[in-house]
Amino acid sequence: MKIYVLVKEVPDTYGDRKLDLQTGLADRGAGEVVLDEITERALETALSYADKNAGTEVVVLSMAPVSSTASVRKALAIGAGSAVHVADEQLRGADLGLTAEVLAAAIRRGEPDLVITGNLSTDGSAGMIPAMLAEHLGYTQATALSAVEIGDGQITGTRTSDAGTQDITASLPAVISITEALPEARFPNFKGIMAAKKKPLEVLTLADLGVTVDPATTAYTVMTTVAEKPPRAAGVKITDEGDAAAQLVEFLAQNRLV
Repeated sequence: MKIYVLVKEVPDTYGDRKLDLQTGLADRGAGEVVLDEITERALETALSYADKNAGTEVVVLSMAPVSSTASVRKALAIGAGSAVHVADEQLRGADLGLTAEVLAAAIRRGEPDLVITGNLSTDGSAGMIPAMLAEHLGYTQATALSAVEIGDGQITGTRTSDAGTQDITASLPAVISITEALPEARFPNFKGIMAAKKKPLEVLTLADLGVTVDPATTAYTVMTTVAEKPPRAAGVKITDEGDAAAQLVEFLAQNRLV
């Protein structure tokens, strides 16, 4: 079985995050960047299956700037057998539509049996890419799984919602996304780090994938304005003189919170 795992480099969750007010894009030079934890968990899902099933090929796929090579190599150090890195300056500022089209082209080129992703990235948090990929590829989709079992020709899993849990089954080929309920990724050891330097890492451009982009725009959506988040205002302090409850109710009502 061949499994593709989508991995993504994101600004460190515990660091500063800033927007470039000229472009509306994340300022990736403002702090540290890391491999998104949810994509590491997706990789662990694939590797756990590969550990028990000889002949399984695990390939990580990332669409990111050339500077993200170190993060892709980390995925190889964790245990992936090879990597595909789509890096093209024309993709700077790509929105969900273009991102899905490009990733689908790269996946189609590799013809995997299964594509595993995180349910949503910690930077964009859109949560739409898995479903969009399945639509582009014509694959079965099973999203937001809190448990998953990869079998012969199908996957089974559990989706958790506010209303309870739902057991699902999907035939392969399929695109699935997992939540943080899945196990954390294994830690890359020294042997894995050294081996990662020699593992295949293919760098592709839009031309390699046969995808064309309008030079006037790299998005199917248009950003009309961007502004810095306003400073946080001081809160309202309620002094209890026997009427604190009434003051609280009045405050909530005035702010349409009740």
